[in-house]
Amino acid sequence: MSEYGKTLMKCVDRIREKTDFIPQIALVLGSGLGGFAELIEKTAEIPYGDIEGFPVSTVSGHEGKFIFGSINGIRLVCMQGRVHYYEGYDIKNVVLPIRIMGLLGAKVLFLTNASGGINESFKAGDFMLITDHISSLVKSPLIGENVDELGTRFPDMSCVYDKDLADIIRNCAKDIGIELKEGVYIQTTGPNYETPAEIRAYKAMGADAVGMSTACEAAAANHMGLRVCAVSCISNLAAGISKHPLTHQEVKETADRVAPVFKKLLVECIESISDYINQTER
Repeated sequence: MSEYGKTLMKCVDRIREKTDFIPQIALVLGSGLGGFAELIEKTAEIPYGDIEGFPVSTVSGHEGKFIFGSINGIRLVCMQGRVHYYEGYDIKNVVLPIRIMGLLGAKVLFLTNASGGINESFKAGDFMLITDHISSLVKSPLIGENVDELGTRFPDMSCVYDKDLADIIRNCAKDIGIELKEGVYIQTTGPNYETPAEIRAYKAMGADAVGMSTACEAAAANHMGLRVCAVSCISNLAAGISKHPLTHQEVKETADRVAPVFKKLLVECIESISDYINQTER
């Protein structure tokens, strides 16, 4: 096994020293959205810093720990805070937490984030179902020696975001009366926000929302066979569309404002996705 593969297994072994919990769904909570973890009936909490070889979150609003537990009997592992490429980590280590959650037993990866709205029909506080992504601006997490135990050298990316899971999320949003936008997410490196000219270019490329995470995580999860779905909170309008300078404070304020609705949507989706997975595995 490659050195990266050995690092992964060391991290898994370290977690297994603390808990034998096997999750069904892995959940990543984005900027300002960590409060969802309060709803989880916790079995174990493991700070990233307690796992040797594991990257640690350094961004405000990202707690930086794994939470193992359940919601209405559904077994979850939750990342309360993610790791970003702009924090200085190698891209393979940025997605290391995703790979670990898959190795711990998760079948589904549910990604969330806060993003800037490029589509001019969007407004701050909207939710967008991610139907595809553009990750060409960020180094691929699959560059370097392939870990054959995880996936093939040249994985297909025709349908990174599972269509059945997307339908479930659409139906859940409709059932609870939430307007759900849809679109393509583009990942940039950050940490600087984009220029108006860059936003015009991304719009021409087909992007509806922009952020600094998620696409690389989805690609790594797809590589190892996880079913992926993602919802983005449009926390602000992007540069050149927004009438004022962009700030991280605005991102957190918007996320805090819509948190009750976001929590309701996530719970509904998690329950429905779990039911679907249970049915398809029979």
